[in-house]
Amino acid sequence: MTTGKHLAFYASFGTVLMLLAVTAPLALAFGFFSATGSRAQFAPLRWISQTYMALVRGIPDIAFFLFFVIALDQGIEWLRHQAKCPDWAEPIRQGNDFIVCAAAKMPLNNAPESVHQIYGFALAVLTFAIVFGAFAGNVLAGAMNTVPHGQIETAEAYGMSHRQAFWRIIVPQMWIYALPGLSNLWMVLIKATPLLFLLGVEDVVYWARELGGTKNIRFTEYPHGDWRMWYFLALLVFYLLFTKVSEIVLSRVTRKLSRGQATAGGEALRKAGAAT
Repeated sequence: MTTGKHLAFYASFGTVLMLLAVTAPLALAFGFFSATGSRAQFAPLRWISQTYMALVRGIPDIAFFLFFVIALDQGIEWLRHQAKCPDWAEPIRQGNDFIVCAAAKMPLNNAPESVHQIYGFALAVLTFAIVFGAFAGNVLAGAMNTVPHGQIETAEAYGMSHRQAFWRIIVPQMWIYALPGLSNLWMVLIKATPLLFLLGVEDVVYWARELGGTKNIRFTEYPHGDWRMWYFLALLVFYLLFTKVSEIVLSRVTRKLSRGQATAGGEALRKAGAAT
């Protein structure tokens, strides 16, 4: 259990946690800007934001992950090809093949394996952020609409502009309404991290399958049978524990933010305090 490959397996748990740590705030930023854009008075911005949320939420995650990563990767290589190989005479599209000059490959063929992994991880983070940003945008847009409109009218009656009312009235209060939906979205994001395996990143699923498969004496000094069930059982325990810790943390955050708020959670806390 201390071989180099097993150490890589243990490190892959850090890859999953790193993905969550980077993707969550980035997806929240995508969601906030799309939710804000969906309320914009400028019609093109409103249409773009609403189309983004509707389009991404309507496509199955696996289909979007596979299509977007391939399209983005080829788009980057096409731009590099135009800049680095302007004298290239052959067509880039040759049937089903996408062929660019060696200098335009991203990353380069002779790049270290770590560069390939970092590049794949960056594509994965961006893809996760775009997908879950659309869902976060829908949640935040609903939370913005839930803030009592009378408060906004009162703020504007006291001389606040539309922008001031948005930042001082809507934004501070919307989080308590959005937190239940964002909590569920966080849980879905945790469960979606095995999709890293489909994007070529050596994550926990990759190493569980790699190390748990049947090994004979020709390929390893530690031959064994099919141990995949035990490796995937370890992943099951990991995800269950992680989601349980997340539930505890989110429950405490919700309870703290609900104090003094005119919501169902805030009313329950008020009644519980009055009873004691």
